[in-house]
Amino acid sequence: MTFKKLIGLLHLWLGLASGLVVFILGITGCIYAFEEEIRDVVYQNHLYVQPLKQPKLPVSKQFNIAQKTLGRAFDFTNFEISNTPNGSSRFFAYKADEEAITYFGSREYAYNIYLNPYTGSVLKVENNKYEFFTIVLYLHYDLLLGKIGKQIVGWSTIIFIVLLLSGLVLWWPKNKAAAKQRVWFQWKAGTKWKRKNYDLHNVVGFYFLGICLIIALTGLVWAFSWFNESVQYLVNGGSPLASTTIVYSDTTAYTSKLAVDEIDQDITKRIPDATSYSYIIPKKKKDALTVNALFTGTKRFKFVTHQYDQHSGEFLQNRRYESKPAAEKLRNMNYDIHVGSILGLPGKILAFLASFVAASLPVTGFAIWWGRRKKSKRDTGSKANSAHPAKPFNPKRKPVTSS
Repeated sequence: MTFKKLIGLLHLWLGLASGLVVFILGITGCIYAFEEEIRDVVYQNHLYVQPLKQPKLPVSKQFNIAQKTLGRAFDFTNFEISNTPNGSSRFFAYKADEEAITYFGSREYAYNIYLNPYTGSVLKVENNKYEFFTIVLYLHYDLLLGKIGKQIVGWSTIIFIVLLLSGLVLWWPKNKAAAKQRVWFQWKAGTKWKRKNYDLHNVVGFYFLGICLIIALTGLVWAFSWFNESVQYLVNGGSPLASTTIVYSDTTAYTSKLAVDEIDQDITKRIPDATSYSYIIPKKKKDALTVNALFTGTKRFKFVTHQYDQHSGEFLQNRRYESKPAAEKLRNMNYDIHVGSILGLPGKILAFLASFVAASLPVTGFAIWWGRRKKSKRDTGSKANSAHPAKPFNPKRKPVTSS
């Protein structure tokens, strides 16, 4: 068996084994590439408000309204305050069941409360557990199967990378004449669908191979901690990342209320150009309160992390993008590279097309295999008939009768 035939068999069986998962990842990737743009249109009634001349309500008052709306039985884990005149405020309450196997079983509750920051009116109480884009995200992340699904997605992504590289070996032409047929469609009026399907698999797959590789490799960063750590180790010049300084709140100044108003005033002065501020509520009295100043578009990965004393609102430390080591910068950029947003709208379009091509490759590949399989059966049948030809009819031969 030649090397190319061996690669062909590897390509075939790995493709059949991972095809369904790759198809799901490709379709969900297409949807999520334009998640922000679709949300802005579909959810505009609770994402945006009419700006008023009056000042926005204090963050603490907004938090109390959200808590009263949902009830004391539900604990908020984080909330986001918009820094734009027309943005709503979002408060998120979440509790997980760590022992559950599936996505739906792992969420005891997950609610988003959207408020008008000027009036405090509740715009929407959203059950995030069944929200469309959240389900799409976790279908892409772990097939809605928790830790088991995450492993399936991770190894299917590795297989997909092997398929891309083995596909390039199979695509590689022997000479210039063959190369012309591999780089563009040579379709005519009488070209059969099998040939068209073959060209779609090979030609389109070749042109999007590089982008698909980038998307797959950035996806592995979330799938496997060892891959994430290895990438950061290499980017950091073969040295482990320096541990970040851990800061704590002063528990002697404990109060049952978070100092979110003082923190809000401070962070808006420090990062006035942020799109919004995402607050992560500390779980323990000694923990610092973390606030991320967020940006949109091509600056999203440049978010700035601030930490405050949750009781007094005292500023403790921050981590700006510019001060982070190269490995951490790359890790921050991973999502933006994965969905193409790092290049703006053109990058998102490329990511969408690459995800669509990735979803189509298992379909066109299966059609190629199925067509050859049927042809092989027909050829086997015709060879069998030619090996045992039927005797010609002899009119003089007496028919055989039973005694």
